[in-house]
Amino acid sequence: MSPLYIFFIVLAGVVLLLLMVLRFRLSAFIALLITSVIVGILAGMPLSAITSSMQNGMGNTLGFIATVVGLGAMFGQMLESSGGARSLSRYLIKKFGTEKASWALMLTGFIVGIPIFLDIGLIILVPVVYALTRDSGKSILYYGIPLLAGLAVTHAMVPPTPGPTAVGQILEVDLGWVVIFGLIAGIPTAIIAGPLFGSFIAKKIDIGVPDILLETESGEKQKEEVYPLFRTVIFLIALPLLLIIISTFVNLGVEKQTLNKSLITDIIVFAGHPFIALIIATLLSVLMCLRRVFKGKEVLNLSTKALGPAGIIILVTGAGGVLKQILTDSGIGKILAESVAGSSIPIILLAWIIAALVRITQGSATVAMITSASIISPMIKSFSFTQPHTALVVVSIAAGATIMSHVNDSGFWIVSKYLGMNEKQTLKSWTVMETIVAVVGLIITLILSLFV
Repeated sequence: MSPLYIFFIVLAGVVLLLLMVLRFRLSAFIALLITSVIVGILAGMPLSAITSSMQNGMGNTLGFIATVVGLGAMFGQMLESSGGARSLSRYLIKKFGTEKASWALMLTGFIVGIPIFLDIGLIILVPVVYALTRDSGKSILYYGIPLLAGLAVTHAMVPPTPGPTAVGQILEVDLGWVVIFGLIAGIPTAIIAGPLFGSFIAKKIDIGVPDILLETESGEKQKEEVYPLFRTVIFLIALPLLLIIISTFVNLGVEKQTLNKSLITDIIVFAGHPFIALIIATLLSVLMCLRRVFKGKEVLNLSTKALGPAGIIILVTGAGGVLKQILTDSGIGKILAESVAGSSIPIILLAWIIAALVRITQGSATVAMITSASIISPMIKSFSFTQPHTALVVVSIAAGATIMSHVNDSGFWIVSKYLGMNEKQTLKSWTVMETIVAVVGLIITLILSLFV
């Protein structure tokens, strides 16, 4: 197969995927599977090999991702339902003061976005934005944009949220490295897209508190007296991240023979595996809920509720693993890697571009991440990237998949509704903020790649 024909196959696969999702409204899960079959046929794979690759790709991917995403969803649900996010925001605003409340909200979103979905985080914390807007008389964007920036950055870049976790699994990288570089790239990105851009756009678009304030405030008052302590919330969110990071460095030390392998190092590495780290965090969050007003049956119902959206993400990720396996087994990935090696385009930039194009076209950040990771994965293997360098590719994909949220993204409409904006105002604020996250994230990732 010539490189030109290979590029045609990949381009045809992406176009077919987008056509099925956008024109025929097929689920991304079935669309990815159909695309994988068509790509395999165009690449000349035997039909029996295609089905074998599909089974292997699905099994290899879901063996890890299903457990991590399922546990992460339950963990986030417990923190959400217990009032942990509101407890966190109130404590930080009290410490920062009302003058620097936008920075407190950015930090709140940055922390809360790690275990909790972006739209859920906004719905939980938007009453705080309303209260500050009403008391200060400033535009709601002065507080809303920093909160959204914090939520968007960590939700896209820092495991155990589903996007970067799925991409990390497809690219076969230790999640500890993804956490480290996600945080390093995420902090300055959230600052620029959050308080800095928020203070600028708030002067351009003056919006007061929307009518939805009444219903959210009433819900706020009902749960006000059951908030957990700030230190408890911080401990629960930080615990799995710290266990995973420590495990990564201990494992690296053992591999480099700077640490002697022993029972202690084995226990540390074991406890820092994402499975174990999230099991510990989830159990502690369940205990926190049980110690408050929740009964055992209510906690069980919350866990079941959390697995609904997680199931969709798991299936889509598995289908992405199928596409990756088809590209690898057909030899397309190797030929693509050889072609890219002869060009001047860095893999980090190429991964970002693919994710950005899919995101702009069809709206879903998750589908954009998984599609880009599936195409890039075979190239990563051919280039023999180190774990840190591969983790930077994950962060780059996450950044690209954040770009330019617009009318084909459900997040666009959620932000529009809760911040009381029309479509034009949402495009000027939320869409621009998401694009800043994508571009700044790419720039920082490219800079970091020079030192890795």
